Order: sequence, then C-alpha cells, then structure tokens
Amino acid sequence: MNVNYHREMERTISSIKKTGEKPKLLMHSCCAPCSSACIERVKDYFDLVIYYYNPNIDGVEEYQKREAEQERLCTALGVGFIGSKYDKNQFLSKVSGLENEKEGGARCSVCYELRLEETAKKAVELGCDYFTTTLTVSPLKDAERLNSIGFKLAEKYGVKFLPSDFKKKGGYLRSIELSREYGLYRQNYCGCEFSKNFNP
Repeated sequence: MNVNYHREMERTISSIKKTGEKPKLLMHSCCAPCSSACIERVKDYFDLVIYYYNPNIDGVEEYQKREAEQERLCTALGVGFIGSKYDKNQFLSKVSGLENEKEGGARCSVCYELRLEETAKKAVELGCDYFTTTLTVSPLKDAERLNSIGFKLAEKYGVKFLPSDFKKKGGYLRSIELSREYGLYRQNYCGCEFSKNFNP
C-alpha cells in the first residue's frame, strides 16, 4: 500500500498547531535550492535548524560552494544552520562494492541512510524533537525509501521523524522559483562522482 507522506506530514503539523508549541526540527539538506521550498513549507510550525551533511559530494570546492549557499539562504530566511566537516572517504567506504550500481539503486540507498543516520544522531545531540530531510523534494528521489529509512532510524535513536514528500503540491517547481528569487547556485548533478554521468 502506497503511503501519502505529504498528507502524513500535514497531519503531524495539524496536531502540532493545536498544541501552540513549536517543536525543534533538524532538517538534513543536500543543497540550498532543494531546501528552499522545504524550509518555506515547515518553518512557521517548527523551531527549524538546517543541517548540511553530505560527504557524498565530489570535491571539497563543490562541497564548500553548496555549503556557503545553504548558509546564505538560511540567513535570508531566518532559520538556523549547522555545517559539517567534509569527509568523502566516509561516503566511499560505505558504498564500496556498489560503484557500478545504477543511479537511484542500492548505492543511493546506502547514501541516504548514511546522511539520515548522521542527522538522527545530531538531532539527539541537539535535543531536537524531530528530524527530516529535503531529499524528498526531488522528482528523482524515492520518497517511500527515504521515509522508511527515516522511521527506522527514529526508532533506533529515539527521536521522531517528520514524514515528507516535499515534491508534492508543486514543491519541486517552487524550489526552482525560489532558487531564481534568491539567485542560488544550482548544480547539475546530485553530488557524488557516480551521479555526474547520470542523465534522467
């Protein structure tokens, strides 16, 4: 049975609004353009902090460029930002043996779990109520897989996962609009060296 994760997120937000509280949410972000529409959608309901953790990105210069854009956007939108040290070897060791997998396949699942697990651990460290990811805003990312990983990690680390499918209700198109509005750098590949040759 397919789950409408966008509707699940709306239900969670509706319950939160009734409490009059603003729980703390740590949102993993792959890049500023993807995060833009996600931030817009949830920032009124959470004490929101963006966590930029992406060891999959190919090259320190690209990593730092995306990180700087993310921080700039967070400042403009008035939300918190946390960066992280670049460690590509962490990613490469996790996907060892999966280098020739197709884009969107088993290698990507390992990458999703790596980034979401670090986000869950950081959420616990910071005393956050929830964690989530911007990755579901992409039409090329499997929301079912991402949410399944998120819920599994929520149980493992004892922190709530905010379900999402941010591409729904024009989320991806909105991210393009906001990227233009804020003049954000939009990369033309997901991030890792293997994704550079992927043409959807």
